[in-house]
Amino acid sequence: MVNEILILIVAIIIAFVLYKLLKTATKMAVNAILGLIVLIVANAVLGLGIAYSWIVILICAIAGVVGALLIILLSYLNIAF
Repeated sequence: MVNEILILIVAIIIAFVLYKLLKTATKMAVNAILGLIVLIVANAVLGLGIAYSWIVILICAIAGVVGALLIILLSYLNIAF
């Protein structure tokens, strides 16, 4: 009886941790995709000529929309990219 209760408690804890991790990972993936879309649209509409190098894609993937806006700003000011 005690073993079953311990297994149930451990299963509940694991389910809760997995739920939190997947929820966070989903938000991060959505933010990264939105960042890349913002960069592509801004590059097409504004004609900035930003090359899609690995560093640009990495910044958008990690920082999402904020990273894309930073890249657009730096490109617009002719500082980088």
